[in-house]
Amino acid sequence: MANSFHDQVITILPKLRVQALALTRNRAAAEDLVQDAVCNALSAQNSFIPGTNFPAWMHRILRNRFISNLRKRRDTTDIDDVPASAFATEAPHEDRLALKDLSKAMTRLPADQREALIMVVVQGMSYENLAEATGCAVGTAKSRVFRARRQLETWLMGEVPERADDRAAAARASAISRAMDARLLEASRAGRVTY
Repeated sequence: MANSFHDQVITILPKLRVQALALTRNRAAAEDLVQDAVCNALSAQNSFIPGTNFPAWMHRILRNRFISNLRKRRDTTDIDDVPASAFATEAPHEDRLALKDLSKAMTRLPADQREALIMVVVQGMSYENLAEATGCAVGTAKSRVFRARRQLETWLMGEVPERADDRAAAARASAISRAMDARLLEASRAGRVTY
């Protein structure tokens, strides 16, 4: 049991780092948050029920620790505090600009929407697992991801469809969302975007 628990903790560390970075927008703070969450999990490992959703349990611990830290310290990190090297990439100029725009737009999203989008798009988490990890209804989880995608589309494309029932606009929005998801996932895997 103990080895299995520890193995699960080790396996989920990369996903916890991504979630922590999405929440804190600061690599050092993200590492501290992951370390605190793992310490909390290890001290509460007897409360984990084997056979239940371990990733959701860990994501919930990390998120709760983040909220507790925010309550203690109300300051935030501005995107301008991130070193320029965090945006370094070997991609063509247009891609670098698009990634920089995406990174800035991601930081403008409300924390709950940014977290939901990262967990679904980058980590591949289902809406059900997202809902469990963040303590909300499945419909709320879907709504957060939808709103995050639409807001990014608005900011990055500078357009809002005139009519909600316009099929062409809906199809275009869907294609843009898929393209943003693919670009976000690719950039995240390559470490070229900061949340």
